[in-house]
Amino acid sequence: MLYLIPILGAFTGWLVIRAALWLLFHPVKPVHLGLFTLQGMFPARRQQLGEQLGNTVATQFFSFENIRAKLTDPEKISAIKPYVEEHLEHFLRKKLPETMPMISMFIGDSTILQIKTTLANELDLLFPKLISQYLDNVQNELDLRAIVSAKVAALSADELEQAMHRQLGAGLSKMGWAGAALGFVIGLLQMLLAMA
Repeated sequence: MLYLIPILGAFTGWLVIRAALWLLFHPVKPVHLGLFTLQGMFPARRQQLGEQLGNTVATQFFSFENIRAKLTDPEKISAIKPYVEEHLEHFLRKKLPETMPMISMFIGDSTILQIKTTLANELDLLFPKLISQYLDNVQNELDLRAIVSAKVAALSADELEQAMHRQLGAGLSKMGWAGAALGFVIGLLQMLLAMA
């Protein structure tokens, strides 16, 4: 009988790990057991988890200031300048004469070049302001905390459990085996102590 202690210890260690993982998501609805209530940790704390995760995402992972700095970087604006100049060229040579034929009689190549250069230089100054203003508006209207919190709160325990098993399946199995190994070692020590 003493030789069963390490085997029972291994089974107990494995069972404890499996039960702990199961209790993360089950039971979904609270089960009242007299003095205490049993409910999976995720279903019980989904709202608080969503709020904390939303706060972390909004403050740690996402910064409007970093986005603003990258979008208003002069190098980034210079990179789009050829597209802007191409569009201005098309506008001044094609669209403007189509809409206002009289102007085309007074505008030559040198005037078009001068207008295009002036407008391009003006847009270099205007783009950072436009981008900054746009981001201010987005920042005021976009509440990342609320969005992430609502998404997490909308997740079902089953969806989260399946995702966890997909991502961590081998790791979860290893945890079970680690619990069994630890239980076996503890059982072995108990057996040795009982034999002494």
